[in-house]
Amino acid sequence: MVKHPIAIGMGVFTWIWVGQLVSLSGSSLTNFALSIWVYQRTGSVTQFALMTLSATLPAIVFSPIAGALVDRWNRKWAMIVGDAGAGIIIGAITLLLTTDRLEIWQLYLATVVGSTFSTFQWLAYSTAITLLVPKQHLGRACGMIQLAEAVAQLISPVLGGVLLSIIQLQGITLVDFTTFLFSLVTLLSVRVPDTKTTAAGQAGAGSLLREAAVGWNYITARLGLLGLLLFFAISNFLMGIFALLFTPLVLSFASTAFVGIILSLGGISTLMGTLVMSTWGRSQRLIHTILSFEMLSGLCILVAGLRTSVPLLSVATFLFFFGLPIISGSNQIIWQRKVAPDVQGRVFAVRRMITLSSRPIACLVAGPLADQVFDPLMAPNGPLAGSIGQIIGVGSGRGIGLLFIIIGALTMLATIAAYHYSPLRLVENELPDPIADDLTK
Repeated sequence: MVKHPIAIGMGVFTWIWVGQLVSLSGSSLTNFALSIWVYQRTGSVTQFALMTLSATLPAIVFSPIAGALVDRWNRKWAMIVGDAGAGIIIGAITLLLTTDRLEIWQLYLATVVGSTFSTFQWLAYSTAITLLVPKQHLGRACGMIQLAEAVAQLISPVLGGVLLSIIQLQGITLVDFTTFLFSLVTLLSVRVPDTKTTAAGQAGAGSLLREAAVGWNYITARLGLLGLLLFFAISNFLMGIFALLFTPLVLSFASTAFVGIILSLGGISTLMGTLVMSTWGRSQRLIHTILSFEMLSGLCILVAGLRTSVPLLSVATFLFFFGLPIISGSNQIIWQRKVAPDVQGRVFAVRRMITLSSRPIACLVAGPLADQVFDPLMAPNGPLAGSIGQIIGVGSGRGIGLLFIIIGALTMLATIAAYHYSPLRLVENELPDPIADDLTK
């Protein structure tokens, strides 16, 4: 049998990546512009927040079924279904905007349906990597995917603001629709291999619901993966509270201009982290990388709450965002290496469902914790003003500061506990790799 060079696999993946980069950039522009449109039309923060909820809930609810279907289908056609469905939704929004018939409820419905299609696309895209990319290059592939996300997040606010004033919202959605067409062309021009069926993949065959449950059963049968999943669920919950309260903390002692600067610094730092991940991601000690940067993240959150200091916050922000893509990429590589390709759709769906579930919970608790618990504690005459207040200060924002200190400490404690749980610490050594080192074998 003739063996093709490894570069062919990376070449196909790179071509798909280009299409997804263009599509993701268009979607980011639309999401930014639609959020502005909703807020300007309603003037309601609640309506604004419901847009995020409409995009998140379908990914949580429909992920198990989507994962089972993705494992049944060829990954290429699953991506095509996801991209085509999302493109049709954007086309419908463009038509409604052009005819001046778009209503808020229609936008929520479109967001729910579009998010469902995007769930198919994400699962198919993330699981196709192990079919296209040799195991030793998974780090590069994951870094490239994160690079695309970072670029889209960086350009969408700036470019979206400019385009809104030039071509308006319907022009931006039309551009997004065009990017979906481009991604479909790239997918139609390549071949993605089918998965080889394993015993785990045959479990629950014939029933979509039983197949959907395979993902959870697969994880619980492997304590290292279960520990990794629960660790990230806890970490994402704590990080979610931090992310929601970060801007209010900054505004408590700095100007709105500085908020923009610090967020831009975070974006640049994230981009640097993705570049590092895309060029260095072959380590066999990825779990140590994850735990080390998680410990650094906890320390950065703690430091951010200590003082109302612009230089201190800038350094903490830079280091925190630099580590995020390295943590996420290393985690993704472990799952890709340790999960059989024919069940990755179902396993990744369960993982996505659990990790995303932490976001709504964080949204529910962050505000009440800050407003009703910690801000009163750190008021000038509050119960902790004479003790902790002597160290970190009192007044505006200091309640959030204390909450950040606790979140940072809890993150570091969770990381220490994870290190001492041996199935998690040894997950790379104790679990076999179900994929070959060379995809041409």
